[in-house]
Amino acid sequence: MISLKKILCPIDHSDCSKEALKYAVTLAMKDEAKLYLLHIIDIRSFNEGLETMSTQIPDEETLEQLRIKLLDCIPEEIRDDMDVEAIVAQGIPFVEIISTAKEKEVDMIVIGSHGRTGISHMMLGSVSEKVVRKAPCPVLTVRQTGQKFTMP
Repeated sequence: MISLKKILCPIDHSDCSKEALKYAVTLAMKDEAKLYLLHIIDIRSFNEGLETMSTQIPDEETLEQLRIKLLDCIPEEIRDDMDVEAIVAQGIPFVEIISTAKEKEVDMIVIGSHGRTGISHMMLGSVSEKVVRKAPCPVLTVRQTGQKFTMP
């Protein structure tokens, strides 16, 4: 039987990442695993012409507020019953997720999938797709509740 000791759940505060968090919390509680909540500040911000990239580095106070916001995602009534660590990283989201998974030696990544298709998928790429392909461990992808799949 598989026993999870460390679970990583990237959170971007979207509905689908909140749905993934439900799975991550359930799995962590079942196996008494440590749960890492990860928020990535995407360092890529483009100007209107998409020709240059600029970076904005948040101060330590902002980073601490983001960590608190991550911890607040866990319902208060179970927060004390879990081993949870909030991590805020800066970089390219899929790279930071993979790096954190390796660094923390997690047993599983639980990630939401927006289910974008068409041009938005081509322009934004799929973070969850890249994580599935490159992760050092199993990845559970969770789609947003109520999202319908249509055949192309």
